[in-house]
Amino acid sequence: MPGPRLIREYLAEMSEHLPAGIVEELADGLDQTHAHYVGQGLTPDAAAEAAVAEFGEPQVVVAAFLRASPARRAGRRLLATGPVAGLCWGAALIAGRAWTWPVPIAARVLSGAALVTVVGLLGAAAFGRHYRPVRRAGAAGCLGIAALDAAMLTAVTVAGPPLTWPVILAVTVSTARIAFTARTLRPVLTC
Repeated sequence: MPGPRLIREYLAEMSEHLPAGIVEELADGLDQTHAHYVGQGLTPDAAAEAAVAEFGEPQVVVAAFLRASPARRAGRRLLATGPVAGLCWGAALIAGRAWTWPVPIAARVLSGAALVTVVGLLGAAAFGRHYRPVRRAGAAGCLGIAALDAAMLTAVTVAGPPLTWPVILAVTVSTARIAFTARTLRPVLTC
């Protein structure tokens, strides 16, 4: 049957770029649209062509799913909050005289490397051009930013600096980002 073969080929192209769950939803929609056109009196081939035309070119559909990706949105939001959180923590660390804390140099270097890696992952999620890598980078970036925020909260708790307004503000911002990331991570992992 040539008509459904056209739909299978369309879906095969989609599955090269999109997760199986999304392709299954597209398949259901294409089947329903195909059946609708057959019910309107079109031949199976013509109905398949009409259904595929209605759904649009694969590149356009994939691009639309990429734009709507929860991982992309999460990456952009976390990148946008990064400078605010960084300024808050910078002020808190200066106010708490963090340079006097007994933190090994290796831990400081590792923290900096982790921060650069997480920012890179979030950037890949926010601006990537392929759905699956955006999803993986978004998930890793979300987990990484939550871990970095948790590490800062732990460091402040252990170091015990005075509770100045910069420390309170930085703790509040990191706590809010952890909550946001926890809420955001589920759709990122399931998309």
